[in-house]
Amino acid sequence: MSIPPGQVPKLTEVVDVPKLDAVVAPADTVASRLAAARAAHAPESSEDQIVARVLAEVQRQIDLVLETRVREALAPALTRLSDALVREARAELASTLRDVVTRAVAQEMSRHRTR
Repeated sequence: MSIPPGQVPKLTEVVDVPKLDAVVAPADTVASRLAAARAAHAPESSEDQIVARVLAEVQRQIDLVLETRVREALAPALTRLSDALVREARAELASTLRDVVTRAVAQEMSRHRTR
């Protein structure tokens, strides 16, 4: 890119300087590209936040439904088990009382015989 000697400007000549807007224009283009990239990325992060919030809410709802269903399913089983436990405890208590009363009666009978 050599300039012919007759066209080289001299220090006394006025040289056209590009306008500041023309120089800044590429920076504006870069800034607009950055802004566009941020705008394009912002919906993704907003979308990610929305997805996270929705998943958290769905998880809470699932936990509540699961807890309710488990309680509903376990209630009859726990009732049957507690009824069986009460029956077994009563039977054991009746057996123990029968043994205690039998021994007490036998001891009293032996005392009355010895007199």
